[in-house]
Parts: sequence; structure tokens; C-alpha cells
Amino acid sequence: MALCLFAVCFFCSAILAGVYALTAEPIAKTNAAILAASINQVLPEGGELSEAKTVDVEGNVYEYYVSTKDGKPFGYAVKSTTVGFGGPLVLMVGLTADGIIYGTSVLSHSETPGLGAKCTSDEAFMTQWMNFNPVEKKLAVRKDGGDVDAITASTITSRAYTLAVANAVKVYETIKTEEE
Repeated sequence: MALCLFAVCFFCSAILAGVYALTAEPIAKTNAAILAASINQVLPEGGELSEAKTVDVEGNVYEYYVSTKDGKPFGYAVKSTTVGFGGPLVLMVGLTADGIIYGTSVLSHSETPGLGAKCTSDEAFMTQWMNFNPVEKKLAVRKDGGDVDAITASTITSRAYTLAVANAVKVYETIKTEEE
């Protein structure tokens, strides 16, 4: 009986390993395409994009990309992860060279369909991030005394989204300090 169980487990493991080997490259290509599209969505057009770079901010490592024009930084795309209501919320946040939030894009989330998942489809919520100046406005939802309108019935997701954007702004500030 033990030998039969071992054979079945070995056979199933071999099938899983084969499927993984066949799908690893297409999955990696798809993820790279999603990342590239997200970066293009959150940065102004016309810059030359760098390879992925990392920076440590307050003990967390963030991935970012620099868009340059005529040899000078033109914009920054920062990948920022926080925990929302349903699990990890991963954003790409684009900032101009002077620290204005150009746009945001959700790379992945586990939020509740019809509620927190609206962070990818609620037009009013998504467009409020365009040209958002964190120096002039407070990066917090209105319920917490800030200038961000939350998604109706999704305050936790809205807070997590806002935190991810605030973390990206901290990354930008760290990068600018290191460049000087």
C-alpha cells in the first residue's frame, strides 16, 4: 500500500512539475507585459525608461523605474504594496520629476468584488489621483481628515490605496535625496 501511495504521489508531482515548466515562461512574459503597460499608464509619454531599481525606505524595499528625457529625470514609477481588506494591494504610482502624482494603476488585488474591487473601475476614485500634489493636499481619506474621496462602502480599501500612494511619495522623496 505504501508503494502504491508513493507511486501515485510521484506521478502527480511529475505532472505538476511538467505543467510548471511549460507555463513558467508564458506567465513571466504576461507579468512583464502587465508591468510595462502599467508603467506606461502612470508616466508621461516621451521619456526613456530605466531598468528596475530598488530602494530601502523605512525597512521596506521598493522597486522603481526612472523615466529620463535629455539625460534628466522626467518621471518615476514606483511599485507599492499594502494590505487592503482582502489581502495585498499592489499599485504602480507615477510621479513627475517635481513630485506631483501623475497617475496610479492597480497591478493586483484581492478586494471584494463589487466593493473594494472598485479601486480598478470607479472613475471618480481613479481620476482624483491625476495631478495630485502631496505638498498641497493631505494623503488621507476625508474620513481621516485628508483630501482623498473614498470609494463608497470601501473605506479600508481606500485607506490601503492611499497608504500605497503615500509610500510611493516617500520612495520618491528618498530617491530625490539620494540623487542630490
